[in-house]
Amino acid sequence: MTWHLMAAEAPQNMIFRVIEADRVRKLKLSSRPASVDAVIEILKEQLELDCDFSLQYKDPDFDGKLTCLVDIEELPQKACVHISVRQDSSSLASTDTLSDVSSPECLTRWPPGPLQIPTFAFDVELTLRDGNAEFEKNERPLQLSRDQKHNILDKLASTIYGFKAYPSDKEIAMVAEALVRKHPCLIEAGSDNGWDGWKNSIKFKMGNYRTKMRRAGCQEVAVNAGKRSRKNPENEPSHSNIKRPKCAEVNFLPNFPQGEDPSSLDLLRQAIVEEVKKTERNLPLISKMMQNTFALRRQTIVMSCPPVKELMDLWPALHMQSEELHDVHTRRTTVLHALPDYLLEEVSGFFRTCVDDMDEPDLWDASVVLLTTVSDDATSPVHYHPVRVSVVLEGDVVVNLPRLADAFLVMFGLIYALHLSYPKGLTNTFEFTQKILLGLDDSKLSPKLQTLKNELMLYV
Repeated sequence: MTWHLMAAEAPQNMIFRVIEADRVRKLKLSSRPASVDAVIEILKEQLELDCDFSLQYKDPDFDGKLTCLVDIEELPQKACVHISVRQDSSSLASTDTLSDVSSPECLTRWPPGPLQIPTFAFDVELTLRDGNAEFEKNERPLQLSRDQKHNILDKLASTIYGFKAYPSDKEIAMVAEALVRKHPCLIEAGSDNGWDGWKNSIKFKMGNYRTKMRRAGCQEVAVNAGKRSRKNPENEPSHSNIKRPKCAEVNFLPNFPQGEDPSSLDLLRQAIVEEVKKTERNLPLISKMMQNTFALRRQTIVMSCPPVKELMDLWPALHMQSEELHDVHTRRTTVLHALPDYLLEEVSGFFRTCVDDMDEPDLWDASVVLLTTVSDDATSPVHYHPVRVSVVLEGDVVVNLPRLADAFLVMFGLIYALHLSYPKGLTNTFEFTQKILLGLDDSKLSPKLQTLKNELMLYV
């Protein structure tokens, strides 16, 4: 259960507006409380809240992302604060009593266009404004102080981290170029493009920022700690086996929600297992518990890398279809078969067929396969009315679906959810699906895929 708390501060008092699902409450305070704990006690007393909760606020320094409130001075004059109620495992009886355990560290996908340069400290913005005006008159670059440059780099690093903990060299270059474009007074006279030095500084700053976040306990970067160093010369090299997103995923390895730990989340996981076994499943409850245990599932996948069969046994809800899929025309089946053929890729190991009521095919070498089961021994490579289509991962059937397009979509989602690699020999087919059909990652396309995209756009 979550309330949204609006606060506005006058010189002599503070006004809180608490919004619940079915009511709105106003609370006036004569002065700013001395601490966060004091705020919590006041809310408990005056709003009659008989439960334990923590406070989070929308941090303007991180583009409004939720941040735990640990210092009352961090609360802006006008703020939106979330009250997250902590509840024990006995509250699983109803979806209405499940607490909001969404992670405040959730990342968002890298923007399709130039990254919007954030607003810097007030004194830095004034200096940049005057510097840009001076540059427009005589093209004289601005000389920043050390503290001013530090503020710019630190703000850029936190903004980039909101999208990616490990940005590519190209993405860092895009940020440096956008910075100089917005503030031309920062152009570097000795650089070919005017921003090479900024690119190197941002890249170095991102390394320092990751170190800072690792020390703060951020799992996405902490997972890559413990590499080779002077004190640990026997460890693996610092740049080897870096765990980071493969295919434009977001929220790659979130921290556990506040007030939760592996034990409490595993209780939820066990509850999911029991609920899935029931004949009459509570689908909203399963969906909510799957969301609440996302961080535990990602930690298991990324850090332990268990076999797919073992992971599906731990999380049986992954077998379930989350919703009814749209009716698919036979042309979609034709397109799925035609796409890899057009791209001259080998599909015999990926699209496989077997006859119903016969011996199961040998799938020991099937890392990622779509297995179509038909009622008779038809010779056609494309079947529009199969008995079923099975998604096979690491030699095991993980889910059966009625149509090929449904199975392809679920398979693509499982590849993301289970952090698997695309099938060998079908790189172009899956890159086309990822970047063009699903719009995940707008990086440069290969010439072959760009040509196909251009041809398709003629019919849009």
